[in-house]
Amino acid sequence: RTNATLIAVSQYTSDSVGGGVNYSVPIQEEQYIHYGTSVDQTGIGLTPLSPTRFITYINTYGNTTDNLTGTVGWSRDTRDSAIYTTEGTVQRASTEITVPDVSSQQYYKLTYQHQWFYPLSRGVTLMLNGELDYADGYGGQVLPFFKNFYAGGVGTVRGYQPSSLGPRDINNNSLGGNERVITNAELLFPMPGFDKDTSVRLSAFLDGGGIFDKDEVSAVPASAGMRYATGVAITWVSPVGPLKLSYGVALDPQIQDKLQRFQFTLGTLF
Repeated sequence: RTNATLIAVSQYTSDSVGGGVNYSVPIQEEQYIHYGTSVDQTGIGLTPLSPTRFITYINTYGNTTDNLTGTVGWSRDTRDSAIYTTEGTVQRASTEITVPDVSSQQYYKLTYQHQWFYPLSRGVTLMLNGELDYADGYGGQVLPFFKNFYAGGVGTVRGYQPSSLGPRDINNNSLGGNERVITNAELLFPMPGFDKDTSVRLSAFLDGGGIFDKDEVSAVPASAGMRYATGVAITWVSPVGPLKLSYGVALDPQIQDKLQRFQFTLGTLF
């Protein structure tokens, strides 16, 4: 269940139910092939503030969809630790596509991520991350607006409100897009006085990212394009899972940008 009226994206609501199965098959010690399939039914609701693009989509394709989706991917992970990484790389590539004839919509999504960890000295590690995502419709259809990519916040560009980057509607809410670019550089080092404690780690970061859409003209000038932010963060591997608290400052923000300096995430490191 999604209620976009509560966050910084263009307004709509959705209710989805479905299920799927996914497999990971090792092809080498550090490499896997992933594949799977899923089925879901989604009902979409609009509000008086929903943009014209969303209304046009519902009038064309209806407010209920049934999709059978197939996925295939590849990954390679050479990190020395998934929690307290000091060296190694992670690469992930995947394709998601709806099965024609049995699906209400015809679209595909391509994603690629590459992370690199390099030890600069004992306890100090440089992490570089890059992500490229692309999606589109096929068979004469368009990408459903509720399958758009978003950026902003922890995991993409800190210092900005979650999902707030990219083209905007007339209410200055993010429309998302079919293309996403994310870049991150982070210097990881121990907490002073806790050099031997691997549960706590500090970092300084520089994030960059942007959302683009080949068919969307933003109603808010200068909202599209790349955004950058810098700041510091602390990571604690707590008893309930990894917790990361960040303080980010946007670099050269535009007047319409939605900023958020303090952010945290629980359960994932990046």
